[in-house]
Amino acid sequence: MSDHAHSTDDAHDDHGLAHVMPMSTLIGTFVALLVLTGVTVGIYEIDFGDIDIWVAMGIATLKATLVGVYFMHLRYEKPFITLSFVFSLAFVALFLAITLQDTYQYEPQVEAQHNARILEAGE
Repeated sequence: MSDHAHSTDDAHDDHGLAHVMPMSTLIGTFVALLVLTGVTVGIYEIDFGDIDIWVAMGIATLKATLVGVYFMHLRYEKPFITLSFVFSLAFVALFLAITLQDTYQYEPQVEAQHNARILEAGE
């Protein structure tokens, strides 16, 4: 057997403890998430017309941002990681917006076909 000398001088630097967050910040974020969840449930009864989905997605995006910034510690990460997270959210929003536009375009045809089937079933 051969002996291998392992040097630990430059292998791992001590990174220290993770980002210590004050308990008040964590509790405040948790309370904000609870309030936003309550707002989400509360606005279910309110009809915003064509922007219903955008209001719901806006609140969901705000909640996701709070989770990412405080619970996932993106606030203390390198700007590249935060930028990657923001661009990921932007692309998801873009894909959803394009999908919703396509859905709204075909909605009248779907409703007409649905109404025709109801009329056929009634006869």
